[in-house]
Amino acid sequence: MPDLHLEPLSAATASAANGLTLKPGQEQYATPVSHVETEATISPTAAWPRVVLDGDEVVGFIKGSFDMDEPRPEFRCCIWQINVKASAQGRGVGRFAVHGLADEARARGFTRLTVIYEPGEAGPEAFFHHVGFQDVGETAFGETVAALDL
Repeated sequence: MPDLHLEPLSAATASAANGLTLKPGQEQYATPVSHVETEATISPTAAWPRVVLDGDEVVGFIKGSFDMDEPRPEFRCCIWQINVKASAQGRGVGRFAVHGLADEARARGFTRLTVIYEPGEAGPEAFFHHVGFQDVGETAFGETVAALDL
């Protein structure tokens, strides 16, 4: 396992996080439509952006949200975004990021972590199922809602 650790997104890591190169075809799955439609209504204080570092190299990014008062259950404790550098995929970086977010969720008293993703051949469905998420519904835009019981 690489020397992975999570750090809050900062001025020093933002450029590297924004510049993560995904595998061909993955870019179209980076932000589901429901997130674009909803993001403006989520409290900025609920956001939990973290970079995944392997030593001092940014190899991934995960953004979660925690808001017990959010009326839509799929957005109370959720993954908003997860990106792993193409060359780091398949090395446990994504799993590490999800586990870090799940640990934070448990510490905050949540019992379920959700994610919304767009199904498709190069999409993240296999990854989310591999780390334990199960499909539980669909958004009005046809995206899949999946949940991980904590």
